Amino acid sequence: MMIQIKGLGKAFRGEWLFRSLDFQINERDRIGLVGDNGTGKSTLMKMVAGLMPADEGKVVGARNLTFGYLPQDGLVAGGKTVLEEALTVFEFVRSLEREIRRLEHEMADMRHSGPEYEKKLARYSLITQQFRLQEGYSVEARAGSVLMGLGFSSQDLGRSCGEFSGGWQMRLALAKLLLQKPNLLLLDEPTNHLDLEARNWLEDYLKSYPHALALVSHDRFFLDATTERILEIRNRSVHFYKGNYSRFLQQREERIEQLRAAYEAQQKEIARIKAFADKFRYKATKASQVQSRLKDLERMDRIEIPPESKPIKLRFPEGPRTGRNVIELSGVSAGYGNDPVFQDLHYILEKGERVALVGPNGAGKSTLMKILAGRLALTEGTRKLGHNVVVSYFSQDQDDLLASEKTVWDEVYSVAPDYIVPQLRTLLGCFLFSGDSIDKPVSVLSGGERSRLVLCKLLLSPANCLLLDEPTNHLDIRSKDILMDALREYQGTIVFVSHDRYFLDGLATGVLEIGNRTAVSYLGNYEDYLYKKAQMELQQAAPGEIGDPEKATPDSGRISEPADAEKKRVNPIRIRQMKDRIEKLEEQIQLHETRIAVLNQMLATEELYRDHQLFRSTMEEHDGLQAELDRSMKQWERLNSELEGLR
Repeated sequence: MMIQIKGLGKAFRGEWLFRSLDFQINERDRIGLVGDNGTGKSTLMKMVAGLMPADEGKVVGARNLTFGYLPQDGLVAGGKTVLEEALTVFEFVRSLEREIRRLEHEMADMRHSGPEYEKKLARYSLITQQFRLQEGYSVEARAGSVLMGLGFSSQDLGRSCGEFSGGWQMRLALAKLLLQKPNLLLLDEPTNHLDLEARNWLEDYLKSYPHALALVSHDRFFLDATTERILEIRNRSVHFYKGNYSRFLQQREERIEQLRAAYEAQQKEIARIKAFADKFRYKATKASQVQSRLKDLERMDRIEIPPESKPIKLRFPEGPRTGRNVIELSGVSAGYGNDPVFQDLHYILEKGERVALVGPNGAGKSTLMKILAGRLALTEGTRKLGHNVVVSYFSQDQDDLLASEKTVWDEVYSVAPDYIVPQLRTLLGCFLFSGDSIDKPVSVLSGGERSRLVLCKLLLSPANCLLLDEPTNHLDIRSKDILMDALREYQGTIVFVSHDRYFLDGLATGVLEIGNRTAVSYLGNYEDYLYKKAQMELQQAAPGEIGDPEKATPDSGRISEPADAEKKRVNPIRIRQMKDRIEKLEEQIQLHETRIAVLNQMLATEELYRDHQLFRSTMEEHDGLQAELDRSMKQWERLNSELEGLR
């Protein structure tokens, strides 16, 4: 146990946000905090990190526990280069290095004999050993690796921190936390400021993080990949679920079904007791029984069913029917100043496509969106709109279009079609405007709130071509799901940019990869795109392979298979190592299956249920072994697949 939360509670304006929380965080825990907006996820993170006082209860940490906390925004660095700022986390190691250099200079000018030289030599030996143990020789390489993984280029490392925007400042703050490697890493929306490549890198990094971590995220795919326990804040209390976010959704539904059944049984019991009391209240011979049962009723812990979120189905208005070609770019060159972002670009967007733009940060995704929207002047080539095409364009930097004297409700009501008006409050709730917030003046809204309002207005305007640049920013998981479902049923054409893997996979029917001043098209969703890219890289990495070039084009999505005589020669040692690993996994799987079978037999006996402590420990062992078995099976399947590929 690293940290224990005992009876923790927090109130705002006289109302409890949550209270009487009891749970603990263990070493190597991977915890995802989930819950509706306003339930207190960020507040709980700050209280665990010691940055906010509790109104009741306490947080008890183990000795020598170190925290690392990343807020959603607000961290700014300046005065140093990016690399120098990242290296500040290694100040102790760098002080050792400075002392090593000083001792080297001093000893070089001394006679190599005598007590003073021996004293300095002993100190030098001790310091260099400490320096090696702290991996001092690799600190710059480690810092550079993390910074570049989070999207900084090699040129950025020498630039001043003050030159970077708030989003990049948060990336730098995240890099420093990862380099510190605290015992407990607390991350509040760590993917908010990351592009897709940096998000994928962070996902892989956290999978192998050597200590405990707890994070808040509205990225379902990221939660699935990085967490093994889910802590849900609901009804002012917390509930733990084993497994990732997808498993949590299944378990929560099962738990709510059980809760409903228990609630109905309790209501029947309450009704039965009340009926008995009403019937015999004035009968002297039954008076004591009536009083006894009424006291039982008062002492009864009433079961509460959490309020259900009403299912929401949105249908956005669509414009007139278009022809097959929606937007056509021919020989387009465009950019900023003398620096072209695209050169001689040819692309046709067809009716009904849902195209995701992907590529590294700075490759030109937002620039292409502006070209498609007609918001950026072309230096060469033409942009042609198809017949009857009506374009709606959403970008993160157009919220200044909102009239500041209006309220949120007025802004949306002014563009809402008549059939949407009865659903308007529900629709605003999907974009996280509820209660009194719909009466707030636009002038006081935050940047995230303004972006959500712009998106809501845009989706209420009739159009047959939607260009959406980061529509999922500032939305929670439920809002993203509602938006994705509505866009799936939309009959028009969509081009979008998103860093949310679940949203990409669920919505895209095609992928347009941006880079090297051009764009390459791939069929399928983002998962299909990654597979095709991996296949192409494998083909390119195999020297001597000759295939039909037509079969290797991204549009076809097919990779040519080389002839047997031309296949890459595989290292037999690598195959042997993989076989050995598979055999060890098979032995481990057999042991786990045997033990689980024994535990299942124990759980089927009545005697076990009488001993509560033994039952609990047996269940914990069973669940732990089952999780380990699942992981081993996944590894076994992956290794067998890789081995088959090598063969």
